[in-house]
Amino acid sequence: MEKNKSYRGTKINEDVLSLIGGTPMIRLEKVVEGFTGNFFTKFEAFNPGHSNKDRIALHIIEQAEKKGILKPGDTIIETTSGNTGFSLAMVSLIKGYDCILAVSSKSSKDKIDMLHAMGAKVYVCPANVSAQDSRSYYQVAKTLHNEIKDSVYINQYFNNLNIEAHYRTTGPEIWDQTDGKITHLVACSGTGGTISGCAKYLKEQNPDIEIIGVDAYGSVLKKYHETRELDTDEIYPYRIEGLGKNLIPTATDFDSIDTFIKVTDEDSAHTAREVTRKEGLFVGYTSGAAMQAVKQLNQKEKFKEDDCVVIIFPDHGSRYMSKIYSDDWMDEQGFFDAANQEAPNKIEYI
Repeated sequence: MEKNKSYRGTKINEDVLSLIGGTPMIRLEKVVEGFTGNFFTKFEAFNPGHSNKDRIALHIIEQAEKKGILKPGDTIIETTSGNTGFSLAMVSLIKGYDCILAVSSKSSKDKIDMLHAMGAKVYVCPANVSAQDSRSYYQVAKTLHNEIKDSVYINQYFNNLNIEAHYRTTGPEIWDQTDGKITHLVACSGTGGTISGCAKYLKEQNPDIEIIGVDAYGSVLKKYHETRELDTDEIYPYRIEGLGKNLIPTATDFDSIDTFIKVTDEDSAHTAREVTRKEGLFVGYTSGAAMQAVKQLNQKEKFKEDDCVVIIFPDHGSRYMSKIYSDDWMDEQGFFDAANQEAPNKIEYI
């Protein structure tokens, strides 16, 4: 039955997908107190799926539909640390596709449960194996794609539409929201789509804008950017999700990134909690990593008084309740050490 057109209006969204993009730019104050420069966050948790990955999920699927690659009844398959998977599951649900996700065991239980709740079939794969191992989430996704008829493998790490989604949306939004005054962009690099797409657009407007990528210790991206060689000796297990890689994604345009800075698991976890408590922005682990990078750069006197520094906070803290926002988990990781002895308000039961 056709929808009653009398209920259509400019104040009504036809579905949740129409809410993707247009996220706010928010000035940071307390967490950057005493810093040199002006600091703002592009707060991507305002997307309906609570992360910047909504943008690529919608763009890639709609492009596949336009090209006839995706047809009604098809299955979408993807490799994910959680956020892209949730966004794909959400878009698939609205558009009527089945969704199968191969997820790293490093992903928080919260993320995995959310994927299941959104109707996706989830395969949890061991995190600390090589990308070529048959058990890795890369290989599991490829195998499923080969076995399942009428399936489409999104392959975000090697899909240039990942970059294009942010070139068309996130980059222009940042430029407009800062009135073209942005001098530095700080963004975490995993697949590299966000930082590369934004960098491409922003540097077309002003080539002097400095693009700073954030990498994790245990990842190969920073070393590869500097040498253009994959050094497997750089690889070891780390805890941050959605940041860094043990392979080189072609969805990263390394030429558009000026420099990389590495951050630790521990510092990033504490900084995420600090942002939440000081700014009232409930941020995820990679947001903490991005903010930690800014703290380290400020200590090196990187910024000037008039600089306009935009930091992309990619996702929402609700996906890390069993990790960085769990005092027990933080304690188990040894993160409440002599250098970082937080004294959070304890929960008291009467």
